Amino acid sequence: MLLHRSEHEGRAGQSARVLHGVNLAGWLALEPWVTPSLFSGTGAFSEAELADAMAPGRFDALLARHRASFIDEGDFARIAQRGFDAVRLQVPWFVLGDEGPMPGPASGCVEYVDAAMDWAEAAGVSVLLDVAVAPGADPTSPSSFFGDTRTFRQAMLDVVGSLADRYADRESFLGIEPIDEVRGRARRGLSLVEGVPPHLIRNFYRDAYDVLREAAGERPVLVLHDAYLPDAWRAFMSPARYVNVWLDSHIYHYDQAMGAAGPAGVRRLVKESVDYLARARRSGLPVMVGEWSSALPLASAGMTPEGRIALERVYAAGQMGAFAGGAGWFFQTWKTEARLSSWDARVALSSFETGMFD
Repeated sequence: MLLHRSEHEGRAGQSARVLHGVNLAGWLALEPWVTPSLFSGTGAFSEAELADAMAPGRFDALLARHRASFIDEGDFARIAQRGFDAVRLQVPWFVLGDEGPMPGPASGCVEYVDAAMDWAEAAGVSVLLDVAVAPGADPTSPSSFFGDTRTFRQAMLDVVGSLADRYADRESFLGIEPIDEVRGRARRGLSLVEGVPPHLIRNFYRDAYDVLREAAGERPVLVLHDAYLPDAWRAFMSPARYVNVWLDSHIYHYDQAMGAAGPAGVRRLVKESVDYLARARRSGLPVMVGEWSSALPLASAGMTPEGRIALERVYAAGQMGAFAGGAGWFFQTWKTEARLSSWDARVALSSFETGMFD
């Protein structure tokens, strides 16, 4: 059953029991690695590019079929049966369609979010909404969304407020993450890693907090992506003044050098996770891991497929141990079209019993 506020969270937003969840990537916000068949032969690598590459009627029909079939009530029931108690649902800024502040490459999909809330309540699962696609985001000028082009920034706040108002009284509504995987500007030695200036991210988060609280009160959690700057949040939105705010870190190692083969390499990667989360927790906020997978860096040519799968199971167990003491974690993701062994929870976590999540 879903926990009410008095059972589920304290003033700081720290869950009384750790959430074990899965992402629903690629359902309402398309991702080619999740459903490559939708992108095959188009040359597109994003939903916006796919819309441009196809005739409008064909694209709309494709999207309608996908949304109606990729995730359904049965998935929520199976998610609960596997021992997960939460989902992180990625939605685009145009989720509200004509009711929203700006048009997008496709019609809105809020009716599917409505259905997800119904299915979650039936299954006893909580829903964290993640506004995963932002308008005006320009990789060559990442500060444009937060600073120069204020129309886009306000559009995102309007979406947060509308979603919060729509689901404020839904038992399954856990909270909102107002933007996903923003990358903060950082200095590495003598070089500057390009990204959004941290003060602009903080200002956006403060505004998102006010919008959420005005629309839905204190119950929903506001989740802040750490912008890959785990040390940048000390004393930010202190629990003494701000209610139910969590920090989100995404913990991946698949794109790193292994450093050492076999279990020794896995131990080193898990220690990196422990160290990263320790830095994030110095913020004083409850820390959750919004995305992680069992994908390892490329192994040596001598490793067999069976050996790699076994090592991934060891790595997944080590990662879950590294996340202990946090507000929760969400595996990336529940379902992929090709049942990717390191990314599809139905495969990657199939050998773990429910009790092993704790």
